[in-house]
Amino acid sequence: MTTALYLQHIDRLRSREFPAERGRDGSGVSGPGYHSVCLSADEEEWEDLTERLEQRAQCVADHDALVAELTRRWQEPQWISLWSAQARLVAGESIPEPWAEFAVGFDFLHLWRVDGRWIALGLDLEEEGPGWDLSVTVTEIAPP
Repeated sequence: MTTALYLQHIDRLRSREFPAERGRDGSGVSGPGYHSVCLSADEEEWEDLTERLEQRAQCVADHDALVAELTRRWQEPQWISLWSAQARLVAGESIPEPWAEFAVGFDFLHLWRVDGRWIALGLDLEEEGPGWDLSVTVTEIAPP
């Protein structure tokens, strides 16, 4: 997917109403107060490691281009660590969705506040392999 298509997807998420109950659709998970979507992830079986590494590098470039474009639109993002949310989850504390899901998969997020909603963009790169996950959440629920 191109940056322009990712931006269109984010804009659609921003304009959608939030559902009353959590549910999955073809593009992600939505629940009361949020929509979460995986934009790109390493979900395939790769025969060629070189191709996999190229796709990972493309995902990093896509993330950087999205951060640049969203920053152009909405100013500098907050760059937040999810370390404390991760620690609180491990300790048994309840963290509201979509933040609990993000805390499990991501260490850091770029975060913008626009029109009463938070837009969180996360990039997770596997430390032990060439995997990746680029995801976005639009929510009215404040970060923990």
